[in-house]
Order: sequence, then structure tokens, then C-alpha cells
Amino acid sequence: MTKSKKLSYEEARDELAKTVATLESGGTTLAESMALWKRGEELAAICQAHLDEAKAAVEKQTADSEL
Repeated sequence: MTKSKKLSYEEARDELAKTVATLESGGTTLAESMALWKRGEELAAICQAHLDEAKAAVEKQTADSEL
């Protein structure tokens, strides 16, 4: 995957789930685990950004409909 492609929420969530499963399996080296942890943090931030955008859109729509 290229860095220029923005992951959708679902793509980031699915990759995060796989990353967590790999970490939980315990079959990685310390260096691999640290790299997976870092990637997991990045994926969690991507998911949170999508959720924040969705929440803002819902709040805007709700505020607009109350006018």
C-alpha cells in the first residue's frame, strides 16, 4: 500500500484488527512487535479521525435541522 492513499475507516479498522491479532499471537521479535505497535497507533489515529469527522457531520446536520 502506498502512503499517498488515505485508508477508509473500514480498511484501517481491518488492518488494525489484524495487527492486534499478530501482536497477541506472540510470535514476533521485539523489533517486529515495536513496528506493529507503531503501525497500530497510526491505524487507531486514522480510525479516530474518521469517527471525529462523522461525529462533526452529524452534529452539523442536527444543528442545521434545528434552525
